Amino acid sequence: MNSDSPTAKVSIVVPVYNEQDSLAELVKRIADVARTHPLNYEILMVDDGSQDDSWKTIEKLAQEHAEVRGLKLRRNFGKAAALAAGFENSTSDLIITMDADLQDDPQEIPNLLAKLDEGFDVVSGWKKVRHDPWHKVFPSRLFNGLISWLTQVHLHDHNCGLKAYRRGVMDEVYLYGEMHRFVPVLAAARGFRVSEIVVQHHAREHGQSKYGFERFIKGFLDLLTVYFLTGYGNRPQHMLGTAGLFSFLGGATGLVLLTLLWIVTRVTPLEEIHLHSKAIFYYCIVALLLGVQLISIGFLAELFTAQNRPTHRPYSLAKDTRDSQSSDSEEGLAE
Repeated sequence: MNSDSPTAKVSIVVPVYNEQDSLAELVKRIADVARTHPLNYEILMVDDGSQDDSWKTIEKLAQEHAEVRGLKLRRNFGKAAALAAGFENSTSDLIITMDADLQDDPQEIPNLLAKLDEGFDVVSGWKKVRHDPWHKVFPSRLFNGLISWLTQVHLHDHNCGLKAYRRGVMDEVYLYGEMHRFVPVLAAARGFRVSEIVVQHHAREHGQSKYGFERFIKGFLDLLTVYFLTGYGNRPQHMLGTAGLFSFLGGATGLVLLTLLWIVTRVTPLEEIHLHSKAIFYYCIVALLLGVQLISIGFLAELFTAQNRPTHRPYSLAKDTRDSQSSDSEEGLAE
């Protein structure tokens, strides 16, 4: 679908948490963009348990603008849950996500859609010039570099809230916890094409940031989870079993060598060795037991995976020749 065609439709999902002062201006800026570009759009504002008057503002905007729809969650479930609610209730094949604090520029929406038109399934924004304090920018850049290195999905700004998706991506990627920042990684693991463009970033005009230092701790733990899920989610024994085998073999080899050395000292004039007095003896025993435990956990993980298959298929289908054949048949009948 060409994003510049009059038939283009896009759903703009905006998670909201205590952003009452910026919502009206955000809707105005999106409307200004839609007037200069032939976009048929809807705005889904998801109130994630705000404690201010954000919901009242959303209700008012929904009454004044037919394109605005509000969704209110019962409590603060987190950004990933808010985005998931927006995705599930959107009606378009093209989806844009952006934050409600006016730091993301709606002028980038046509650029994101144009990049999707090049054949990509996910387009992430890159805030090349950021208007945030250094203590947020520097750790964020380190974290982004770590994600790119560990997952091999090379993006400069994985956590940018301004992104574009095709609906097929969100049909196959399950969001929970803090996984929203890893959607490009999860999508790439399913075979979708991921890219990025440089986007404008503005200083915060209202309110305050919702993220503190704990964000990086949670992000690192989530990164380990994503690395495991994308690499070994359907074959956990490959990781646990490999580590277990190395540990088991290392411990077993050490014990065999120590046993041979103990025998040698008893049949030769060499000084007798007492294994219980050597620290390496206990290290080898621990390594042996750890190896057995890791392999056993790997078997249990494989059993759990086999008995509790995920709801989505273990593959991602891009095309089906039957689809194209049926389309050709319908065109022939129409003629």
